[in-house]
Amino acid sequence: MGLREWALGGVLLSPFLIYVLMALAITAAVRLVVQATPLGRWIWHEALFDAALFVCVLSLVVHLLGPL
Repeated sequence: MGLREWALGGVLLSPFLIYVLMALAITAAVRLVVQATPLGRWIWHEALFDAALFVCVLSLVVHLLGPL
C-alpha cells in the first residue's frame, strides 16, 4: 500500500489515517497484555508510556506497510 490519497465523496483521505487506526488497535492490544501481566506495575507514568508505545507502534506500522 503506497501513500496515495483516496477520494471518498470528494474528500481526499490519506492512507496514514489507516496506519494510525491500525497502530491504535495494536497499541490497545499490547496495553491490555501489559496490564494483565505483572509488567504493568513497572510503568511509572501510564500516559507517557501509552504515548511512547503508540509512537513506536506507529513507526513500525509505517515502516512495514509504507512505500519502499
